[in-house]
Amino acid sequence: MKVENEVFILPFAPEFKEEIKILNLEWLKKYFKVEAKDERMLSDPQGEIIDKGGMVFYAKYNQKIVGTVSLLKTDETTFELSKMAVTNSVQGLGIGQKLMEHCFRIANEKGIKKLVLYSNRKLLSAIYLYEKFGFEEVSLEFGIYERADIKMEKNFL
Repeated sequence: MKVENEVFILPFAPEFKEEIKILNLEWLKKYFKVEAKDERMLSDPQGEIIDKGGMVFYAKYNQKIVGTVSLLKTDETTFELSKMAVTNSVQGLGIGQKLMEHCFRIANEKGIKKLVLYSNRKLLSAIYLYEKFGFEEVSLEFGIYERADIKMEKNFL
C-alpha cells in the first residue's frame, strides 16, 4: 500500500468540525431525513459529543477526511457508536472497518464494557459490518431516532 493511500485515524480537532456534518448529511439525506437531534449534534460536535465525555474520530485518506465515527457517552462503561459515515467515493475500501477497529481499541484502552448502536435494516453494508464485529441485535426502545429499526450491542469483557 502506498503511503498516500494509507488510511489514518485522527481524533477530533476544531479544524475538522465541519467534516462530521458534511459526511453524515451525505448519507442521511440519501436514505432518510435529518432529525433535530442530528442537526444539534452535527452542528456542535464539541458541545454535544466531546464536552459530554464522548469522542469523535476521522478517517483521512489521500490527504482528505473521508470518514467519521463518534462514541457518545451513555454512562461510565457504555458508549453509543454513532455518526459513522464514509463518503460515497471511497466506500468499499475498508475505511468503515478501520474506524470500527479504532473504536474497539479505544474501548479496550478506556475500559468501556459495552457499545450500543442504532441503525436501519436497509443499510445492509452497515449491518453486515456491525455483525462482522460481533454486534448482536437487542430489543429497540422507542424514540431514540425516527429512522432506527434495529438496536445492536457489543459487550467487552
